[in-house]
Amino acid sequence: MPVEPSEQWQYGTEVIALYNFESKTGKDLAFRKGDLLMIQKATSDPNWYVASHASGGKCGIIPANYVKPRKVVTLHAMPWFHGKISRLDAERLLQPRREGLFLIRESVQHPGDYTLCVVSQGRVDHYHILYRNNALTVDEDSYFKNLDDLVKHYKLYDDGLSTLLREPLVKQGDAFGVVSVHAFQNSGWVIKKEDLHIGESIGKGDFGEVYKGTYKQQAVAIKELKDKNRGEQAFLQEASVMTSVQHENLVRLIGMVEGETLYLVTEFMSNGSLEFYLQSRGRAVITKKDLINFSTDTCAAMAYLEGKHMVHRDLAARNVLLDDKKRAKVSDFGMAKYDQFRQAAGKIPIKWTAPEALKKHKYSSKSDVWSFGVLLWEIYSFGKVPYPRISQNDVLSNVERGYRMPAPADCPPEVYSLMLQAWELEPGNRPTFEKMLTSLQSLQAVTA
Repeated sequence: MPVEPSEQWQYGTEVIALYNFESKTGKDLAFRKGDLLMIQKATSDPNWYVASHASGGKCGIIPANYVKPRKVVTLHAMPWFHGKISRLDAERLLQPRREGLFLIRESVQHPGDYTLCVVSQGRVDHYHILYRNNALTVDEDSYFKNLDDLVKHYKLYDDGLSTLLREPLVKQGDAFGVVSVHAFQNSGWVIKKEDLHIGESIGKGDFGEVYKGTYKQQAVAIKELKDKNRGEQAFLQEASVMTSVQHENLVRLIGMVEGETLYLVTEFMSNGSLEFYLQSRGRAVITKKDLINFSTDTCAAMAYLEGKHMVHRDLAARNVLLDDKKRAKVSDFGMAKYDQFRQAAGKIPIKWTAPEALKKHKYSSKSDVWSFGVLLWEIYSFGKVPYPRISQNDVLSNVERGYRMPAPADCPPEVYSLMLQAWELEPGNRPTFEKMLTSLQSLQAVTA
């Protein structure tokens, strides 16, 4: 049965339909179970809202108890979680065999489930953690909403285990926390594969192919993770970041399809990457108004992330996409993290990365500002590669000696001034995105 909403929802809240709803008057908005809707405003009756389908279209009245808001999927700091390792690897790691030393791993025999491994009386006992009715359980008697709650419980009560969980075996090098597919299910982000049609390949991503497709007649982009053994956590972490952000200049996550292959479904950006658009259209097609719009749109997205204390860490024209109205949206959250996190080992985009990030792995909103300065240079040079006459290995030394790229041809002096401010060697001397946005909006208003 429909349930009463527990809180009032604000404009822009994304909700998922729990039931079918047929329009009874011309003012109602019909929807089907699983549809994604966007709250536009409250009505005088707290049981009804004005909403639209998330993909756009007309607005109408919807009953609040037929939908539920999606929740943010958060990363859990679980130092005892060791990912997909074998039974033998777990036993090898649990040394010396101190009573109650434990770890949790992904189950090899039962994909999607977990195994609790704990030392008891000199041996390692392995307990299959089942996923039942949107909860986790060892004995189908006590149920927990996540692994963290399960661990906390068995630290206090053995409840059928051979011993209490006393000491976690901390996984080395895993500083960012983990997230499971179950968390996306519980938070309303898993969508049905039968509602998704996968079409032609439109490129390759970090995890596999990227396809164009449709979800409930809406054009979408579909990222595929072919091999869960390689890259699943990075894939899920990118998705978890996307559940926590909502802005008109950020690519929107529509949902995830689980199964043997994982799919990440986002809105489709018909004009492709900003880098390709700049290079393929050039000065004959792209206007001054287009250039300032691309710059302002991107800066608005970054100001929003800055306000949420989030760092993108891979800002470049290749990671900005354009929709059918040429609105720019920042994408590729694969490297995005909250301020307190640091760069994991991986390929670093040297020509776009701030000096302090290259030398000391110090990432912040101010290192994103440096990258945005390079992105502005890309925009006004119509997609040229930065530092065109300097090898990648020599960029940092040149920058530290004071070299800065010259202004692109016909670049407004106000924009080049922002580039130079963004490229201050001392991070604290760089402007905030909010300040840069104000300058760009002023220039946008007077650009024909």
